[in-house]
Amino acid sequence: MPSLRSALLLLPLSLSLAAPAACQRTARDPVPPPSETSAAQPIEQRPLAVAAAASDPAASAVASDPATSAATDPAAPPAAEIAHDKRPGKPLSKNVHQGLDWLVSHQLPSGGWGQGDESPQMRGNAQQTLRDTANVADTSMALLALMRTGSTPSAGTYSAPIRRGIEFILSEVEASDEESLFVTNVRGTRVQGKIGTYVDTFTGLLALTEVKGKMPDAKSNKRVDAALTKVLNKIERNQQADGTWANQGWAPVLTQSLAAKGLNRAAQSGEDVDEDTLRRVEDQAASSFDTTTGAVSGAGSAGVDLYSRAANSASLRDSMTTRKTKEGDLRRQASSGKTETERREAQQKLAENSRAEQTTEAAEKALLDRLDDPSFIQGFGNNGGEEFLSYMLVSEALAAKGGEEWTTWDAKISKLVNRVQNGDGSWTGHHCITGRTFCTAAALLVLMADRGTGAVAAQIQHG
Repeated sequence: MPSLRSALLLLPLSLSLAAPAACQRTARDPVPPPSETSAAQPIEQRPLAVAAAASDPAASAVASDPATSAATDPAAPPAAEIAHDKRPGKPLSKNVHQGLDWLVSHQLPSGGWGQGDESPQMRGNAQQTLRDTANVADTSMALLALMRTGSTPSAGTYSAPIRRGIEFILSEVEASDEESLFVTNVRGTRVQGKIGTYVDTFTGLLALTEVKGKMPDAKSNKRVDAALTKVLNKIERNQQADGTWANQGWAPVLTQSLAAKGLNRAAQSGEDVDEDTLRRVEDQAASSFDTTTGAVSGAGSAGVDLYSRAANSASLRDSMTTRKTKEGDLRRQASSGKTETERREAQQKLAENSRAEQTTEAAEKALLDRLDDPSFIQGFGNNGGEEFLSYMLVSEALAAKGGEEWTTWDAKISKLVNRVQNGDGSWTGHHCITGRTFCTAAALLVLMADRGTGAVAAQIQHG
């Protein structure tokens, strides 16, 4: 079986997977002949396409176009000397700073972000006209990346663009109706079409949760609280009996995972999230995983196993982290509750926690077993926003768990993501979600996964 290292080296190159008709891979320029300088470099230090071509001549037929050449030498040491805001996690690398700078430079006058430039093959259609139209999903992803540095709307290097971005999201949420699941009037974005009609709602929930209590004044904090309440009410009102929402798209399983992440992070932050809503979203993830065979339902994944397993493991781990935040109180109630009923109920919930943890760990083991399979890591066959998002989901789930599997995965996926960074600091997709805003933000969230809210919450519990 190929090693995880070789699987990651091959990731964006193999185009052998069957392509669902709903999404087409874009053409790739051939790899230029390696120069004498690049041929003399160790393979690990060359741009990804050249490294793979050197290790496998057959791979030289496909590679990144010039826009996706690595921004920096991936072997360069992290820019630890660059000042960054204090947040648990490894120092921010030069690659990360370049990506953050690209995001800030592409913020729109409204304070939001549009989907940005797409790959050449995806241009010229109706969705490309939304390049510079701010939308909640792309804005939320960009803000999450900026906030992973430790900046908030009140303090830090990126406080000003974060404030402007949150103002945009608040204006969209406040203008939305009370009943539907929509939080914006912007329709037809690439992200909505590919991973879910209501992706704006769930990414918006994530961004608003991150700034809860961190706005610069009481008035703006009150606006955030009101927006959070409105979004949660929409989500709870529109959840279906099976724990899902009426998302349409090419791979809506990814938005289902973002919904689970948003709800659980809101609960972890102290928001009053409906217990039945949380239970249904956890039950949906648990029912999608077969603990006997290790199989995961492919529903809503476009037939791409990476998407379904990444989404499933992330949803289960996010739910487990929420359970862990309540475990200390449950243990105290189980041992010293005032009544027998209180003690018994706490014991039952602890037993439920134990069963949920077994399911979560089994799903993560099944995921880890696939990470040495190149065809699994390749996802759809080359990089799209869906792949970057899936890597983010895997990274955040493993970071929350911690341990050797996390550090091994983080080192290798970080090296790969750094290698496909564009020269201007952005990242681009080559199928489906190709917009630079989403791809850049998702790639940055992969590189900063150990700074994520779920990972920090888990560190507190483990500590």
